[in-house]
Amino acid sequence: MKNLKNILRQQISLLGMLGILVLWQLAGLLHLLPKFILPTPLEILQAFVRDAGLLAFHSWATLKVALLGLVLGVVLACLLALLMDSLLWLNDLIYPMMVVVQTIPTIALAPILVLWLGYGILPKIVLIILTVTFPIIVSILDGFRHCDRDILTLFELMQANRWQLLWHFKIPASLSYFYAGLRVSVSYAFVTTVVSEWLGGFEGLGVYMIQSKKLFQYDTMFAIIILVSAISLLGMKLVDVSEKYVMKWK
Repeated sequence: MKNLKNILRQQISLLGMLGILVLWQLAGLLHLLPKFILPTPLEILQAFVRDAGLLAFHSWATLKVALLGLVLGVVLACLLALLMDSLLWLNDLIYPMMVVVQTIPTIALAPILVLWLGYGILPKIVLIILTVTFPIIVSILDGFRHCDRDILTLFELMQANRWQLLWHFKIPASLSYFYAGLRVSVSYAFVTTVVSEWLGGFEGLGVYMIQSKKLFQYDTMFAIIILVSAISLLGMKLVDVSEKYVMKWK
């Protein structure tokens, strides 16, 4: 009996999701919800099977842009965090600007970037970079500022220079903070890519979603939403795996 309770406790989130899916399917079968409002899980599954080729093609197009923007954003965020930690005047200059940019909705920034940079890949990459850099910079700076003061004093007594202090202590001590920000940025990257694709283009899940909407293929639209969510969750899981590999001492 105790083992059964432990199993139920461990799998409570899975059981909850299954319960929601069952109620969702029953509501559709009983015609409590019109299909144009909410297709049933089985109809969405059929859309996955029916449109598997198109979904794979557009997923790869979105994934390429999202990964490119994410990598560039992470590199830029790390460099800026290092500079902002070393140069207080730079931190005072850049940080308020970053906060202001983060308060602007992504859907509002996207058309402005398209107007300035055209309909190619460049505005999408810039939008992703603007979205993903802030969580990582804030996380790294928090990690630097929460370093153990006693160990910092020890390094100073040992006459360690700035780079030795950074490489041997501050970066390892802030890695957990970095990964916390990276998890957020990974999910932001894929969602931002889809939003940027709404404004135009020839490929990508955002483009395919708009096409499905115009054709009243709501089951395909929900399939795309679930696919974007699944890709984001997979990316966050890969971040967790990377953290365990890099931070073996944790």
